[in-house]
Amino acid sequence: MAKNRNLENNTGMIEEKVKKQLIESGSKLIVGIDEVGRGPVAGPVTVCAVLIKQGAYKDFQESVICEKLRDSKKLSEKRREEWFERIKEWQKEGMLDFAFFNLGAGAIDKFGIVSAIQKCLNKCLEKLEAPTDSIILLDGGLSAPDKFLNQESFIKGDANHPIIALASIVAKVNRDNYMKEKANEYPEYGLETHKGYGTKKHMEAIEKYGLSNFHRKSFLRRFI
Repeated sequence: MAKNRNLENNTGMIEEKVKKQLIESGSKLIVGIDEVGRGPVAGPVTVCAVLIKQGAYKDFQESVICEKLRDSKKLSEKRREEWFERIKEWQKEGMLDFAFFNLGAGAIDKFGIVSAIQKCLNKCLEKLEAPTDSIILLDGGLSAPDKFLNQESFIKGDANHPIIALASIVAKVNRDNYMKEKANEYPEYGLETHKGYGTKKHMEAIEKYGLSNFHRKSFLRRFI
């Protein structure tokens, strides 16, 4: 049975635990996974998985730049974009690889948000061709398929573990950019500002203009 325990701990203890796992498992690959867009009433949910070699991740954890990554959700949009450019450079250099996958409002209404997230997560692992003996580190209540026997789920994982933070950044930057593009198609809703979340102005726009195909109707039943 796959290991999947929610852990809330300080960063040092988490990283020591992972280092011990690396030694004991002999795995040469680590995968960090996070999702963005669970709560909005419009737009897709996005999951990203970042795969990194064991040696490269150890070097990254010990680097000065890693200290600047803590709590990726508190990074400004500009900083996230800068980090994403750096991550793409690392991908080109072969230090790491990443994959992200989106499912839109129609799929979320059809399958439910939990199943939609799981489908995205599974697709990311397939795209990366992650070996089943990889160490899989996930944010919150996420879980990988049972064939990945060495997996852990961390409460506030993006704040406590660098590789999950990297996945969070990739997912958020790509979803936010997609929402900005969709704002041109649906200018009346202000998507470029709230990114699909149920803000007061967004809900007022829905009251005025009704639901679009981009909205999650299962989240907005009172408007149907």
